[in-house]
Order: sequence, then structure tokens, then C-alpha cells
Amino acid sequence: MSERTTAGARAGLVADTALALLAERGMRGLTHRAVDEKAGLPQGSTSNVARTRQALLELAVRRLADREERVLALHELPDPRGGADALLDALALTVHRALTHHHELTLARYELALEATRRPELRAHFDAAGARFRDRLTALVTAMGSTSPARHALSLASWADGLLFSCVAGSYHAQVPSVTDIRTDLRELLDGMLGTAGLRRQSEE
Repeated sequence: MSERTTAGARAGLVADTALALLAERGMRGLTHRAVDEKAGLPQGSTSNVARTRQALLELAVRRLADREERVLALHELPDPRGGADALLDALALTVHRALTHHHELTLARYELALEATRRPELRAHFDAAGARFRDRLTALVTAMGSTSPARHALSLASWADGLLFSCVAGSYHAQVPSVTDIRTDLRELLDGMLGTAGLRRQSEE
């Protein structure tokens, strides 16, 4: 294993541990020493990867974006031109996967999002990381026939964020909707945005 690979693996371990600490203990629980201890690293290892708290937060934001990109896998969704049904199935499974198997990432994202409102220098990194999702979501609703892609992408993202918050940290934290229920919600939402006729036409083409 090369020195560069070793350094990359160490940075990945530090970033993943930082995200786990954010989900488990919140922002106050994220310290360089805590990362070292939880990751089983020699004291000072995290400081060698990210010397300041700002650098550690930026590392966590980048790792969060990479991991959420793999979870959401928007680039792997079926082409809307192949029909709405397959796309709705895939979107529902994606949201359900985020709710059931990756709620730790969601909690960490909330912690980082709130911290970014207080740290302009972190805000820039957080927004840059999120831009890839906005762009792909905008492209998706455009392909689905949206006449207002930016607004519809915001509506779809807001619905997903609201559901995730409610079922991970909000008043519905003890409940997880089924894939079928999520699919129904998505269908109703997209019907309202794109028009029932448009979705039906895509399913029939």
C-alpha cells in the first residue's frame, strides 16, 4: 500500500468517524480527541489529517456528500422516457433506503447544515457539496417534462427532506413509511407538479 493510499484511507476513516460522532453526540461531541478515540487511532492522528476544527468539518461535509451520493444514486435512476412506473419504483426505494439503513447520515447532515448557518466558511463547502444533488434533481424533473424545473426540483427535495426529518428526528421518528406508501406519496406529488396526464403518457410511451 502506497503512502498516498494510506493517507487517503486514514482521511476516510477520520471523516466517517466524524460523521458517526455527529450523529451520536451532536456537534459538541465532535472533537479531534473524540475522533481518535472512537476510530482507535493514536492520539494526534486526526489533527494530522485535519488540523483545525474548520478543516475537520469540511472533511466531514465532503465525505457526507460522497456517501449520500452513493445512497441516493440519482445518476442510476431509470430514464424517465422509459416510463414513470419504473422511475417511481426506484425513487421510492431510494427514499426508503435513506430512511432505514442510512439515518445516521441524515442526522449528521442536519448537524452540519445547522453549523453551516453559523459558519459562512463552512456554508460555502456545504452548498458546493449539495449543488451536485440539485443539478441532478433538476435534470431529472426536466426529463420528466417539467415546465418549471428549478421550482419543481425544490418542491421534490423539500418533500424528501421533510419526510426524512420527520421520520428520523421529528415527531414521526418511531414510524417508517413503507415503500408502497412512499411511492404513493411520490405519485401524488409528481401528479400535482407535472399533471396526471403527463405521468400517464410517460407510462404508456
